[in-house]
Amino acid sequence: MKRILFVLTLGLIIISCQKSTENTMTVSGNIKGLKKGTLFLQHFNDSSLVVLDSLEIQGDGSFSFSHEVESPEIFYLYLDKADNNDVNDRITFFGEPGQITINTSWNTFETNAEVFGSKSHEKLAEFKGMLSNFNIKELELSQQSFLPEIQADSLALDSVQNLISRNILKRYRYTLNFGLNNSDSYVTPYAMLIGANEANPKYLDSIYNSLTPEVAASKYGKDFKEYLKK
Repeated sequence: MKRILFVLTLGLIIISCQKSTENTMTVSGNIKGLKKGTLFLQHFNDSSLVVLDSLEIQGDGSFSFSHEVESPEIFYLYLDKADNNDVNDRITFFGEPGQITINTSWNTFETNAEVFGSKSHEKLAEFKGMLSNFNIKELELSQQSFLPEIQADSLALDSVQNLISRNILKRYRYTLNFGLNNSDSYVTPYAMLIGANEANPKYLDSIYNSLTPEVAASKYGKDFKEYLKK
């Protein structure tokens, strides 16, 4: 009887360790040129930014964090360089179980960051890249609409405003198509919440219903469901 209990206990320990390993996210990399500072691993929990781990860096920009991930979500690397300047100090990445590598430089911490090993982050970068193109186009058109010669010409002003409206419509179409074409990506519910929250609810509902069970049960899948209820 004791032997059976020992075998059962050992089996439970092995299964527990396997699950823990499967859900572990390891974030490591190097911050080129950094001699001194404090690096924080953060994420949002109930609308509050929470520090999960921190590391004092002295003379070597190498770092490594490990964290158990319930489902893929947005994480942040925040670097406190003690320079009284919060600009360019936080890297946003889509974390998931596995090995993720982030390399950057101390003086271009956010803008020069390279993230490897996260399929979800690659999909997020693809989505944000396209949104950035639409946003840049809208900014250019908005600036054009304030030119004196455009303001003085009602037909020209109407034309520019129509182009702005068409650009906004294209952005929404891209966002909704992204959701429908990536129903198996954990990025999709997050992307809908940040990029299509003003879209027609019936389209958002269709996207939610197309999500795979794993994605629908994820952190952002649940948030997306709650948003649709409201």
